[in-house]
Amino acid sequence: MTPKFDTTEFASLADALTASLHLQQPPVAISFSDSLPSGISLHSGRVPAGCRFWENAAVTAFATSAADHYRCAIGVYTHNLQPSPEQQTDLVDALKVFADIGYVRAEDLAQIPVLRSQSHYVVYSPLAQTPLPPDVVILFVQANQTLILSEATQQVESQIAPAMGRPACAVVPQVMNTGRAALSLGCCGARAYLDILQDDVAIFAIPGAKLTAYAKRIEKLSAANALLSKFHQIRRRAVEEGQNPTIKDSLAALSA
Repeated sequence: MTPKFDTTEFASLADALTASLHLQQPPVAISFSDSLPSGISLHSGRVPAGCRFWENAAVTAFATSAADHYRCAIGVYTHNLQPSPEQQTDLVDALKVFADIGYVRAEDLAQIPVLRSQSHYVVYSPLAQTPLPPDVVILFVQANQTLILSEATQQVESQIAPAMGRPACAVVPQVMNTGRAALSLGCCGARAYLDILQDDVAIFAIPGAKLTAYAKRIEKLSAANALLSKFHQIRRRAVEEGQNPTIKDSLAALSA
C-alpha cells in the first residue's frame, strides 16, 4: 500500500502554473513506483507509443507497466522498463531502420538518456490529482511560454535548460537523472501520436523536487514579462510616431 499524502499542495501548484503560463493543457505528473498507489488502476486500452500517456494523463490518473508500453520499444528503453523478448526484438529492428536512414547512428545511441533506476510502474496523472509526489512534471508550451520557463530555469538552477530532440520520451530520464529541467522539441513520432503536440508546441519537463521553486519564479516572471511587454509596446508606438522617449518617459506612459 502506498501511503497517502496531501494533494492540496500539488493542486495549488497546478493552478498557479496554468494561470501564470496560460497553459492549454493541465500540467501532467509522472511518478515511478514499485507498487500501485491506492485507488489507481492500470491503464486500459491501446496506445501506439508511451508518450501518448502524457496526453491521456491530462484528464485522468492511471499506472502503466512495461506491458502497457508494448508497442513502444524506444520508450521501454529510455524508461528502463523490463522489456519482453518481443520488445527487445522491436528495439533492435527499430535501431537498424534508424541507422539505415541516418536518423540514429551507432555513435548517437550513447547520447540518448536512459533512466538509471528501474521501477515496476510508471504513474501518470493530472498534477492536481497526483497520487504520488511527482518525479517529473510535463508542460506542453508555446514559444512565448518557453521564454518565461527559460528565465525561471536560469534563476532556479543557474543554468539554461537543454533543448532536446529525438526521442521525445528521453526528456523524462534526462530530468530524472540530472535533477534539472529540460526542454524537448519532441520527435516526429511524438508529433504523430499526440494531438496536443502541434507545430508550435514543445515539451518542458520540470523535476518534481524543484516544482515549488519553479512555480514561484514562473509566477513572478510571468507578471514581469506582461508588464515589460506593455512597456516595450508603448516605446515602439512612440518611436514609430517620431518621438524619442527616454526610459522615464516610457515609464510615465506605462503608469498613465
